[in-house]
Amino acid sequence: MSERSVAAGVGLAGVMAHCGGNPVAAVALLVGAMASAPAAPEPYAALAELWRDRRPELKERLERDSSLRTMPARAYFFFLDGETDDAVMALGSVTGVRPDVAWGAAPWFGDARFLGAVSAEALAEACLRTLDHGPDLDTDAMRERFAPWFHAVDVVSERHPVPEALAAMARLPRACGRHDLAFALCDRADAVERVMWTAVARAATWRAMGDLDRAAAAFESALALDSANWSLHLDLADVRAEQGDFAAAAALVERGLEHAPHEISLRAAGAAYRTRLSGSSDDLRTLIALAPELANTAYRHLLIDYACAGPELPPPLVAKARRGRGS
Repeated sequence: MSERSVAAGVGLAGVMAHCGGNPVAAVALLVGAMASAPAAPEPYAALAELWRDRRPELKERLERDSSLRTMPARAYFFFLDGETDDAVMALGSVTGVRPDVAWGAAPWFGDARFLGAVSAEALAEACLRTLDHGPDLDTDAMRERFAPWFHAVDVVSERHPVPEALAAMARLPRACGRHDLAFALCDRADAVERVMWTAVARAATWRAMGDLDRAAAAFESALALDSANWSLHLDLADVRAEQGDFAAAAALVERGLEHAPHEISLRAAGAAYRTRLSGSSDDLRTLIALAPELANTAYRHLLIDYACAGPELPPPLVAKARRGRGS
């Protein structure tokens, strides 16, 4: 039996007959049909019937099988049970693994019963899960696939405007190039209460758009709300470095180190920015020693590139640093 024939509506009886009466195999086949035609109602009707008829057995067996082949069905089963928060988080997880499928086109995901009950916090977590594997979402095709998510974010953020949750939600439209929606979420959050996370979301959106002046201003606003946050000092330092102001970047790192003196990323960034500013061989050696401890490869490479452009550095030391970035 093909997934196309399931989507066309052979009914649960036909699916079960094809799967030898095995309900988990039937679920897997129906999930394949959902992936083939996410908006088609037939697989969901069959799943609803299966859940009604074999719920205890399925519940027990699916708890032992959280793989991609069953996760979209589990999301729907959560919805059928009124567990909307679990439903959206499950859908976010599967979307993160397979963003090439428009899972959000599922009929239940746009249902008023879902949108009227799911919490802002759960939707925010689901949005973050869609980004777990770092896919490139800034394309027309991805924006079309994620349109149901944008609708859900808009509806739920208006009904339940929790600032921290809205700031987290903004990461998804920003990743998709929907900067207008990301800013709208920030505005909606600020209308309730100004919090640091919203300022960070606004800064990250400006930075994604290439407007470094506004990004820096937003990070300064975030620091005004949470001056002891070392990560914010580093974020702003990185923007200043991107603007070419390495003196300001180094000073900001020093302020961050007052709050987190052992933080590797701060220490490495400080060494890089001082090296770029003054051509200090000692600071470059410090960076070389710290670089392997930086988990973010792209950031490690960026800091090494900044440092190696410092004035009058010994060529052998620069070569050693560049070997540390694999170039």
